[in-house]
Amino acid sequence: MKYKCLIIDDEELARELMESHLSKLNDFELVASCSSALEAREILKEQEVDLIFLDIKMPVLKGTDFFKNLTTKPKVIFTTAYREYAVEGFELNATDYLLKPITFSRFFKAIERFTENKKSVKKDDYIYVQSNKKNIKILFDEILFITSIKDYIQIHLEKEKIMIKHGLHTFLEKLDHRFLRVHRSYIVNTNKITAFTKKDIEINDIEIAIGEYYKDDVFDKLKN
Repeated sequence: MKYKCLIIDDEELARELMESHLSKLNDFELVASCSSALEAREILKEQEVDLIFLDIKMPVLKGTDFFKNLTTKPKVIFTTAYREYAVEGFELNATDYLLKPITFSRFFKAIERFTENKKSVKKDDYIYVQSNKKNIKILFDEILFITSIKDYIQIHLEKEKIMIKHGLHTFLEKLDHRFLRVHRSYIVNTNKITAFTKKDIEINDIEIAIGEYYKDDVFDKLKN
């Protein structure tokens, strides 16, 4: 699995430096490098990312204000030339705070902190979801697949379907290793897959298309 990253900084040299640092890591993929928060907003409408490298002091819209207003919040590493912004950055539960100019050794330390936090999140074999004013316990092993419908997701179980208001990307983070994003609108339980081709996945008699953007991750996971 590759972690998908987004760089946001109004300084071209700063973006190029972060791009260079990131290119040295095989398990991280740069989705886009943006010169403004408004440009990044358009990217995030189409792409979901795992980690944002976000400059704080930018024209028009500060990095911290941009991050506060995100409905779905990826992990964030703030970058800035101004030490006084550190407190504001950590108040937003930032993974780290990098002071410019950013050396590769300091950058790598922040990356290690990000990956360790990911590994340390313990996953149970169930989750509680809120539906019809009830907290319902769902066993991971009973989930066939999950699909997004606008601001909601529908969880397809072996005997029923449950609709909840939630983002697909953030819901995936609550699940364990057996679950895989195969399309912008679909997560599947890999233990339930009965067949797959280059174009789709079958779970019993249901066919789910594999999105072009997700093909590499899907085949890497299913071949192992």
